[in-house]
Amino acid sequence: MITIRKPEDIHLASGVIENGTFLGRWHFSFGEYYDPESMGFGTLRVFNDDTLSPDAVWPLHPHRDIEVVTYCAEGEFRHADENGVGGVLKEGWVQHTTVGRGMWHSEINNRKDAEMRFIQMWILPETKGLEPAVEQKEVELAERTNRWLPVVSNQHRGALPIRQDAQVHVSALERGRSLTYEFTGNRGAYLAVIKGGPITISGASVSQFGAAKIATEERISIVSKGDAELLLVDVAL
Repeated sequence: MITIRKPEDIHLASGVIENGTFLGRWHFSFGEYYDPESMGFGTLRVFNDDTLSPDAVWPLHPHRDIEVVTYCAEGEFRHADENGVGGVLKEGWVQHTTVGRGMWHSEINNRKDAEMRFIQMWILPETKGLEPAVEQKEVELAERTNRWLPVVSNQHRGALPIRQDAQVHVSALERGRSLTYEFTGNRGAYLAVIKGGPITISGASVSQFGAAKIATEERISIVSKGDAELLLVDVAL
């Protein structure tokens, strides 16, 4: 079963933060946005697509017992914990954080002259109370062009490890090119078109900023009608 989510189905949020503003596309209930019909997909609990104005900072705030995956879609993302320790992600780079027993952190636009857009995914951990940890991975465009590149996974060598049976794949799919993805066991995927497109998934169209919930499928086929950047989160259902 493939359920398409149009861009207008995604909740829009905006507000003032430290040094600037944010614009968010929140795919599931988050913060003051609550929809009992949209509480996640499998172990994927949050999928937020946020853009911060130049030099803007999402101030320090606490989290507990989540696996956080951050993908930089545009600009430069900077992460900092309560001690100011963190890293910078450039476009296409990814970071994984085990929040575990607790962590304070902030998300920062590292540039004063350009917006920064990042996609942040929260995945429920296999165990609570884990030791906090942060790691990141540089990903070049050529590595993810016209293929699925696993960037966070509990199974793929070279991907950032995650404390859950979950995988995050990225792809820069050029116009007219196609991809397939196969599922084993009781698994599904949340697939988002974060740039470009549209694409078709087994014949169903998904446009830029749209997404698809994919369940009880053995295999999907994707064709890009225009250059598209894709994020796919594979989870047990």
